[in-house]
Amino acid sequence: MAVILTVLPFLVSPYDLSLMGRFLAVGLVALGLVWAWGYAGILSLGQGIFFGLGGYAIAMHLKLSALSPGELPDFMVWNGIEALPWWWAPFRNPVFAILMAVLLPAALAFTLGILLFRRRVTWVYFSLITQALALAFSTLLISQQGLTGGFNGLTNFASFLGQSFADPIFQRGLYWATALLVLLVIGGSLALRSTHFGLVLRALREGENRTRFLGYDVALYKAAAFSLAGFLAGLGGALFTLHAGVVSPAFVGVQPSIEFVIWTVLGGKESFFGAVLASLLGGFVRDRVSSLFPDLWLYLVGGLFVLVVLLPALRSTYRKGAEGVEGHGRLAQGRRA
Repeated sequence: MAVILTVLPFLVSPYDLSLMGRFLAVGLVALGLVWAWGYAGILSLGQGIFFGLGGYAIAMHLKLSALSPGELPDFMVWNGIEALPWWWAPFRNPVFAILMAVLLPAALAFTLGILLFRRRVTWVYFSLITQALALAFSTLLISQQGLTGGFNGLTNFASFLGQSFADPIFQRGLYWATALLVLLVIGGSLALRSTHFGLVLRALREGENRTRFLGYDVALYKAAAFSLAGFLAGLGGALFTLHAGVVSPAFVGVQPSIEFVIWTVLGGKESFFGAVLASLLGGFVRDRVSSLFPDLWLYLVGGLFVLVVLLPALRSTYRKGAEGVEGHGRLAQGRRA
């Protein structure tokens, strides 16, 4: 996998290379869901929140870095904003923006997790709450046009760290940096799952009450797993914005959050490599289908989501049915004997 990702920039067009970078960034979100859902049993339908926070954090820096001191972003001028909001100003510093892109989503996820898991909110209600928050977040971004760019979001970025986005060398370097980060996260995840933290997560997924009875702070471990997922989603959002050259409410709402879950399931919700591979393949299918049949993709996503929801129940029903048939067969053999 590492070799393929390394030589790919020399085999594909600049457009496809940009797509690969975006899909690898989405793969980071899927890796976070493997930890949250596959290992801790936390199904979040609101990862778009953390993805968006990472994307907007880096986009705010990109907008400010292209301006002279005292200048305002174009959308603020159009909306009559006369002074740069105080909370925008620190994002002129690239280090601050990068840190906020990952630490803010992680902190928000941990806080939300602690608040809900301390109250022993079940996974069903947790999923609904996170989905509602994703919808609320995207609506908030749209409504604050003078501060966030509204429905159009933030775009028209010129450079990052002094490097032009139009430079093919920078595009390849950005892709390699993204691929390296994905491989490092996969390697780190493989190592972490065998640690005490990983073993406790799997234990509480299989039996939360038993794990609590053994003296573990279940809420803290689940919040930590959710925070890790938020961290990776923020990182993915920042990298996606650098590759796509835009961030908008369309990337942070319910639909992208559901797509993240779909890629995670299709890749195997406990498989780190599978999550990234599904994000890559699913992303290319999405790009091709949505370009040829724009109205079909939403129905396809809806169908896949229904399948994702029903598949565990169908497997359970099939397994119970098979066990029942086998049990009746043994009982009949016993009676004949």
